[in-house]
Amino acid sequence: MQTTPVTRDRLRSSVIAVPPLARDANLRYAAEPNQALIRHIEAGGVDMLLYGGNANFYHLSLREYGNILEQLAAAAGDDTLVIPSVGPAFGTMMDQAEVLAGMEFPTVMVLPQQGLTTPTGVADGIRRFVDRFGKPVVVYLKHDGYLEPADVAALVAEGRVSWIKYAVVRDDARQDPLLEELVRQVDPGLMVSGMGEQPAIVHWREFQLAGFTSGCVCVRPDLSAAMLRALQASDWPEAERLRTLFEPLEDLRNGINPIRVLHSAVALAGLADTGPALPLLSDLEPEHVETVRHAALELLRSGS
Repeated sequence: MQTTPVTRDRLRSSVIAVPPLARDANLRYAAEPNQALIRHIEAGGVDMLLYGGNANFYHLSLREYGNILEQLAAAAGDDTLVIPSVGPAFGTMMDQAEVLAGMEFPTVMVLPQQGLTTPTGVADGIRRFVDRFGKPVVVYLKHDGYLEPADVAALVAEGRVSWIKYAVVRDDARQDPLLEELVRQVDPGLMVSGMGEQPAIVHWREFQLAGFTSGCVCVRPDLSAAMLRALQASDWPEAERLRTLFEPLEDLRNGINPIRVLHSAVALAGLADTGPALPLLSDLEPEHVETVRHAALELLRSGS
């Protein structure tokens, strides 16, 4: 596992995969399937792994947290960056900081808490966590009103931010007043598009973000990596062609549930047995299984 700080060049070097976390029938961490999925992603040219929402880090127990992080670090290749998550509750974050103290992760992502928060309170919580963790963090913007652009800019100026995942969903990604204000106050080279391949072209071309995260990259990492190369070359037609290959599975994720569909899609495509969903989520409904299987296999079999 890579342990050096995340630079701007590193942020641009790879798609950031956001994988599910495989568990066995007793909901324990399943070492072999998780390692198999990591190897598949790495073989496709992707060497940045972010374990957050798709891995359901929202509901990890503190008892299993350290063991899971140790196993993920051991499973990753020497040059692969592994970024775990903390939170979303403030108390959970601070307890997790104690577990992280003896580990070499160069950064972690703060999961966004929805409700019972204020922008000032969130910024204060991030500052307190960074002070205890001792390293800058990934700020995850998923909802309007979670953090104001001025709060984010202040955290960046204080050296508390490694990079920013921007994932506020808009009907039209080109019309985004929050993102417009953010890139006025914060260097877009520190920000990545956080919603997969679908808005990545707009975020790269119109807002100059540094890259993108992806869940469906877990199925076809080579295609996602090729899309990043097309963006870097300003080859918009090729980037658009590649984007459309991910669209059917992404549409199912958006229409059913992003985390649950991806968790099942990886297994249904035969890539890794991800096992049952960790509560408080649940497994995919039976009526959706064949539709998700078809979309996952179509993506897996798509031409380059």
